[in-house]
Amino acid sequence: MASVDSEEDNKGFAEKNEASFPILSDPGKEMTRAYGVNSAMGFAKRWTFYIDQEGIIRKIDKDINVREAGVHLVENLRSLGVPTVE
Repeated sequence: MASVDSEEDNKGFAEKNEASFPILSDPGKEMTRAYGVNSAMGFAKRWTFYIDQEGIIRKIDKDINVREAGVHLVENLRSLGVPTVE
């Protein structure tokens, strides 16, 4: 997960929402520009990039529904053949 917010804001967001992963901070918008996700309003679009171990983008999901994002994430990982942990 990445955001154009500051590291401090992202840390607060992660703690508030009990995230079990870090959030990348990109306040200079260099990474979001490189991935083409900057919006006209100044924030990053909610797109999911599926990047393999070689650094190749295998899929870009541009239709993100926040309430269903977790389910879609798992479905997309399975469709890409990513092994599951049981």
